[in-house]
Formats: sequence, C-alpha cells, structure tokens
Amino acid sequence: MSPRDRMRIVQGDITRLAVDAIVNAANTTLLGGGGVDGAIHRAAGPGLLEDCRALGGCPTGEARITGGHGLPAKWVIHTVGPVWKGGGHGERDQLASCYRSSLTLAARHAIATIAFPAISTGAYGFPIEDACRIALGEVERSLAALPAIHDVSFVCFDASTLDCYAMAWARGGDG
Repeated sequence: MSPRDRMRIVQGDITRLAVDAIVNAANTTLLGGGGVDGAIHRAAGPGLLEDCRALGGCPTGEARITGGHGLPAKWVIHTVGPVWKGGGHGERDQLASCYRSSLTLAARHAIATIAFPAISTGAYGFPIEDACRIALGEVERSLAALPAIHDVSFVCFDASTLDCYAMAWARGGDG
C-alpha cells in the first residue's frame, strides 16, 4: 500500500475521533490555549493538563506525547507549530518538522492510526494553502519509512480548510 493510500482528508471534530492518537496544535507551554488546543484540553479533562505540566513544555517543531484521558483517542501528540512571520524565518521547515516529529513519536509508541489538525493555520497565521501542501507532502514522505502507521487523517474543522486540503491533494502535495 502506498503512503497516499494510507492518508485521508475529513471534515469534523478531532476531539471525537476514535483513533490511536490525535495531534494537538499546542503552544510551547503545552498548558492549553485557544482553537484546537483549547478544545482538546476541554474534551480530555484535567488529567491532560497534569500530564502536560509534567512535560515542561515543547519547542517549536518538536512533539511530545500524553495519554488521551477523556478523549476517544488513547494518546495525544502535542506539537508546536511556527508563528507565521512572513516566511523568511524557517517557518516552512518548522511546520514540516511538526509532522515528521509527530509521526516518529507515533511509530515509537506503536500508534497505527493518527489524526492531524491544520497545524499553525489559526491564531499562528500560517497561510492555509502552504500549510496544506507542507502537511500532505511531509506526511507522504514520512509514511514511506513508517509502514506500521496505516491511517493518517487530516481533520478539517470547516469546509474552507477541507477545500484547501482537497486542492493540495489534487496537486500532489509539494511540501
């Protein structure tokens, strides 16, 4: 099965997915915030915050893992995407690293099914079209070396994000 055969784009609420792990688009403190980060913390309950406090934060482009607590997912992989500063500060490489780091961590924990939100496209201002291409391209490349991960979902909260992913998918993703 090719890497693209193991990838799919869906619209929905990432906090309701029954997958092995969901990815949280976190901030560097890992202590909750707005957008998907806040939604995941609210849905998981206070145990997630306790686990995150114990981790002591996470640098941009890296990933950390906790239990899923009150979520249907067993695990939450927290990754910190870059704040968009115009594209000349390594933002694209940092975003690609979020996907690589998350998938590497997933493979180390025998996670076979994982769901990603659109990392950095909310309050962090990363242009959605670029973010979709980077996400699809980086995951496709990473999956070639990670055969144990058999299902990666890109979960879009709204129709406009879904459309951007669909357009990037049609172009082949060129992270």
